[in-house]
Amino acid sequence: MLSIEPVSNIRCQWGEGPIWWRDALYFVDIEGHRVHRYDPADGSERSWDVGQRVGTVVPRESGGLVIAGDHGLAFLDEETGHLTAIADPEAEQPDNRFNDGKCSPDGRFFAGTISLVKRTGSAKLYRLDPDLTLHEAFGPVTNSNGIVWSVDGKTVYYIDTPRQEVLAFDYEADGHLRNMRSVISTAHLKSSPDGMTLDATGNLWIAFCHGGCVACFDPEYGIELHRIPLPCLETTACAFGGPELADLYVTTGVHKSVVEENAGRLFVIRGLGTKGLPGNAFAG
Repeated sequence: MLSIEPVSNIRCQWGEGPIWWRDALYFVDIEGHRVHRYDPADGSERSWDVGQRVGTVVPRESGGLVIAGDHGLAFLDEETGHLTAIADPEAEQPDNRFNDGKCSPDGRFFAGTISLVKRTGSAKLYRLDPDLTLHEAFGPVTNSNGIVWSVDGKTVYYIDTPRQEVLAFDYEADGHLRNMRSVISTAHLKSSPDGMTLDATGNLWIAFCHGGCVACFDPEYGIELHRIPLPCLETTACAFGGPELADLYVTTGVHKSVVEENAGRLFVIRGLGTKGLPGNAFAG
């Protein structure tokens, strides 16, 4: 039976970027300047104030975390909370900041920027290689959002929110994205496609900001399979986690004018009858 409930005591201003890693869920509060870790087994929580808006967090294979935010990319030491800067490719664009991002199966970190003033085409998707060199992966974009790899790792799915579609690319061994095509249109939902994840069967689960829902799509045929409403308009991103990766965690934000009891809470959806894939860590 399908169930949806808020979990954790953490309430974000704008939750984002969930990823399941080593039996816990990591996620960020963009406007609250915090990285969070939630362990559902014992209910424990940890938070790190990173002193800037932070768009996403990913684990690092050698330990610790990597974040992307107002001041570019940085390592985050979980023990001390210390940040070590890596790169800030858009330091001269004060109206831009890093937004969503995830790691590829081969350990590269892809993260993109957003134009806070909605200037079309002024943002980009970047690739951080394990040798810490930073490259432009795709652009121009306006609001870089969800990114995920197919089950076999050969295809990248990507959202630039204003396009209201999911793009697909062939993922090359050198980390390059080739053969761009549109595989899903989300224009019928009248809301903004945001963060997304992939299940073990290859279907995409997309959170719709301003839409109060998570929807499942078949990228092969471009069709919507399921839609699950949530009691929070600002549903922002999702990730599978929990036992056997069978639970779908959904981050949310606080609406500008609508008052909602559980806005900003982390939700978990159980009973979906599908499972996710393990998260990828940065190899550098």
